[in-house]
Amino acid sequence: MDHSPPTERGPVVETVSADVVIVGAGVVGGLAAYALRKFGHSVIVLDSGPRIDRVEAVQRFRASPTKGSNAPYENPPYTPQPDENNYYNYYVQAGAKTFQGLYLRGVGGTSWHWTGHAERHYPNDFRMWSAYGVGVDWPISYDDMLPYYQRVEQEWGVAGDASDYIGPDRRGETFPLPRVPMTYSDTRIGSATEGIDFTYQCAGSEFKAGMLAYGPYPHARNSVPHDGRPQCCGNASCRFICPIAAKYDASAHVTKAEQLGARVLDKRVVHRIETGADGRVTGLLYSHPDGWEGRAIGTRYILAAHAIETPKLLLISTGERTPKGVANSSGMVGRNLIALADVNTLGLAPEATFPYRGPVSATGGLKSLRDGGFRATHGAIATNFVNGGWNATLGPAQRAEKLIQQGVFGAELAAEMARQTAREVTLGSMVDVLPNDANRVVADFANPDAMGIPRPKVTFGWDEYTDRGIAVARQMHQAIFRKMGIPEDTWQQPEPDVETAVIAGTTRMGACSKTSVVDPFCQSHDHPNLHIIGTGVYPTTGIVSPSMTAAGLALRAADQIHAGFGQG
Repeated sequence: MDHSPPTERGPVVETVSADVVIVGAGVVGGLAAYALRKFGHSVIVLDSGPRIDRVEAVQRFRASPTKGSNAPYENPPYTPQPDENNYYNYYVQAGAKTFQGLYLRGVGGTSWHWTGHAERHYPNDFRMWSAYGVGVDWPISYDDMLPYYQRVEQEWGVAGDASDYIGPDRRGETFPLPRVPMTYSDTRIGSATEGIDFTYQCAGSEFKAGMLAYGPYPHARNSVPHDGRPQCCGNASCRFICPIAAKYDASAHVTKAEQLGARVLDKRVVHRIETGADGRVTGLLYSHPDGWEGRAIGTRYILAAHAIETPKLLLISTGERTPKGVANSSGMVGRNLIALADVNTLGLAPEATFPYRGPVSATGGLKSLRDGGFRATHGAIATNFVNGGWNATLGPAQRAEKLIQQGVFGAELAAEMARQTAREVTLGSMVDVLPNDANRVVADFANPDAMGIPRPKVTFGWDEYTDRGIAVARQMHQAIFRKMGIPEDTWQQPEPDVETAVIAGTTRMGACSKTSVVDPFCQSHDHPNLHIIGTGVYPTTGIVSPSMTAAGLALRAADQIHAGFGQG
């Protein structure tokens, strides 16, 4: 039965065409548009959300009482998105864990509020089954991705020090920009880890992690002026909105693509993919919030709408030729949803560490337990030194409220506020979650949004592989806190949560069309003129920031699409 939205909700009043039509003007769609325009192909990009004005976004963030990741940005009814104050507001939750993946629907996408960490995957992240007997292997390797990592680093202007950084061996490569200095807080925490010889028990065995080691992250954040954007000047709102564009976001390449002649059309909510008898995509139908319909026609099509909206669009595009949805002959669209587990430990150091200064994204973290033989037993662990104290935006206000409730006022309140806030320490770890086809997103036709489009229904959980990694992360946090002399009566160890920053796996890449959605070049197994790019194609995630690999895959797909035009 065809449950999809009506093929035409009203008359089509706008028809646009180009060599390549892209859905999504975020970090992968924007970069693909730019690359394809440089090749000389005509490009149209459709984005469901509005254009984002940086000044207005900063003002909206200042006025927000919650100051969360999406607080600086509009949330119009025609493009609903997850709300970190209510994860049931858009998601229809159906799993053991409350899924908390955040993304932004607007031109520039979620890169407006990412950390700016520009991390490559580790070589073994691509071969988890071969290396450790868990998860699955990717159909590509680190060496396949290497030239694209190098290109992305140049395009973004990644800052780092090849002699000391968190990430895989660079084989002699340098970074385009000098490193972003670690903050005082991160340096203090990092130096406290020196000398900790971390040995732990897990699943009945003893593991020796060796001496804990720390270092700085590579950043897509200007350490010096670059590409027409200024250097970072330490605005502490940077994870949510960089006021000066020192932190890279996809609006940079969207603008470059437009300057080369690409057309970027905002407020176009694509709700149906049309296909022909030969299996090729023939058009995209979209709605505008003003009530009219449009159709986009291309020779090639790219879906770049992130790992929730992309599978939802594929699944609602059912019909006689696509009874399970577009690109879904394998039945794998929407399955193998992956996020990471988030483990935090908070405490008050005996001496000031002065958080909340400089980039509130972590500038440093542990190099330890990111890869190694332990991954056969428990999830890899990425530990950040959180430079945002106990709460990156509301921490001082929340502390003041608590002190007032305790009867502290006036000069004493100001002094105690300064004393306690300056001592806040947070260790945050992300723990790997293995793919599981029961973790999935489907279209919930019983719960449509304001545009009549089904909301995403999400089922998500993790197994003991992740639970074991969480327990190890806790042990490591406690060892560091004890080394720092943080009194145990100040420790807070909230229950592990679903990490908000990583959403992957729902349009899996693979060599076999029966167990995956796209091939190693992100081309649909079912539709020869359709590519799907973004983190949704990841077979596994690892514990790195996912954006760098997604951007590299976008450039790789663009190269293949260009080569395909040359073949007719």
